[in-house]
Amino acid sequence: MSAPPEHGPRTSSAPRTGPPAAPVQGHRGRPAVDVRTFAVAAGAVALFLLAGVLAPRRLLAGTSAVLDVVVADFGWAFVLGATAFVVLALVLACSRLGRIRLGRDEDRPEHSRAAWIAMMFSAGMGIGLMFYGVTEPVTHLMTVPQGDAEPGSQAAAREAMNYSLFHWGLHPWALYAVVGLALAYSSYRKERAGGFSAAFAPLLRGRRGRGAARAIDVFAIFATLFGSAVSLGLGAAQVNGGLTEVFGVPGSTGVKVAVIAVLTVCFVVSAASGVERGIKWLSSTTTVLALALLLFLFVVGPTVFVLNLVPASAGSYLTALPAMSLRTGAFGGSEWLSGWTLFYWAWWVSWTPFVGAFLAKISRGRTVREFVVGVVLVPTAVSLLWFCVLGGAAIDLQRRFLEGRGGADIAGIADQESQMFAFLAQFPWAGVTSVLVVVLVAVFFVSGADASSIVMGSLSSYGADEPRRWVTAVWGTLTGLVAIVLLLAGGTGGESRGLDALQNVTIIAAAPFLVVMALMAVALVKDLLADPQVTTPRRRAGDRRDPRVTAADTGWRGPGS
Repeated sequence: MSAPPEHGPRTSSAPRTGPPAAPVQGHRGRPAVDVRTFAVAAGAVALFLLAGVLAPRRLLAGTSAVLDVVVADFGWAFVLGATAFVVLALVLACSRLGRIRLGRDEDRPEHSRAAWIAMMFSAGMGIGLMFYGVTEPVTHLMTVPQGDAEPGSQAAAREAMNYSLFHWGLHPWALYAVVGLALAYSSYRKERAGGFSAAFAPLLRGRRGRGAARAIDVFAIFATLFGSAVSLGLGAAQVNGGLTEVFGVPGSTGVKVAVIAVLTVCFVVSAASGVERGIKWLSSTTTVLALALLLFLFVVGPTVFVLNLVPASAGSYLTALPAMSLRTGAFGGSEWLSGWTLFYWAWWVSWTPFVGAFLAKISRGRTVREFVVGVVLVPTAVSLLWFCVLGGAAIDLQRRFLEGRGGADIAGIADQESQMFAFLAQFPWAGVTSVLVVVLVAVFFVSGADASSIVMGSLSSYGADEPRRWVTAVWGTLTGLVAIVLLLAGGTGGESRGLDALQNVTIIAAAPFLVVMALMAVALVKDLLADPQVTTPRRRAGDRRDPRVTAADTGWRGPGS
């Protein structure tokens, strides 16, 4: 599908001084749909759903076989790739490239620093921290990641905190930061139209570039959809656990499917209706409520232990970081790695199109250095506090139980989605906090899935900020259906393995997108090294040369060209 002539490539290499290129428009000025990208991506997802309905056992067997190959032969790529993004983010922040502004030289941030940090928290946190805040530390306490300590011991507790912070600290936020930087620089510094694939302009040229841009957008859609499906599955499981704890609703695959259906209807209606003010208000409110829950548990929990744990965990995490960052299955432990580290890296990779786009949108006018420091260090500090308060209190309860000093056997509860509620039951106002967790999980997901559906709509609409509502609704519906089909397929063997099936497919879907992200990092570095702030560091007073270049300067021809 071609854009109208006025959106074609420019033949002049003169700097652009006007507004950014307009998105491709369709009938009556509405955003055009990239029919090829939409058809290929939606068609592939439809085939996946058909296979899950008609042959669920074969689907599970096939995904398990592919997962074994990915973990055995390419697990090292996830490990090195995630670590490389941490190194790249730190280099960009500390080098002279950190002076470059994400926008024109005279642009300044639209949001205050406090509001900016609050929005980052709501974008990248949420269901994951609610689900794993208690579960992950106590699981690692009893199943020691490296198998080099006695389960339940002090050494095991230290390692449990190390790996919890490793999975939720610098690495995921560095992935988000690099992708967000690439999108912000492309959109606001270069003012390129085309959305996600426009950030690859330095690498894509001519007609072949158009096909490659479409392929990039398709991979981004796959990654976002399956990452959102995992979040939906985790959210449904925890809501089911809360309903069991508070109202006695039995935990089953059928209840989880019903919860997914309800949540899907909520976020599809929200995304398709265009009602953003209410969702923004809900997102801000849930962030405040989550922090209130954190403060409450800090006060009623083992406060002195947590105060000791924060600096000790930070130091231990930073000391162990190099070894954890480079750990592969060469010396064993591949099964543990695939269930934890590789799954996390794949999950974070799958969320980079959504979170990166959101971070870019709220960061116009900030410098590269300020962006990296804010996006990587601030959320890492929040994760440190979250896991020290919730995870630290859970570890304290578990160790006191093992030593016969009271406490509670949190790790002994088979259903991970119920462990949070068993933990809350040890403190005052358990009924209130349990209901609060259920509400937080539901609203965190509705607001997040709302935005991810819009991002997928944008990816299949030439990067339009507000894609057509029916496109957004289709992607939201497909996300819910994928989560339902995988949960049902996971339960066909008599033992519910729905969440495992979701995790497996996420790793598989994220594997090719990791290559896309590596190419995006290369394109970003090429862009930054060619920026006038770098090539002409000593600009004369009064020199107002525009640092931007047009798409034609790089031979960029996106899908809409």
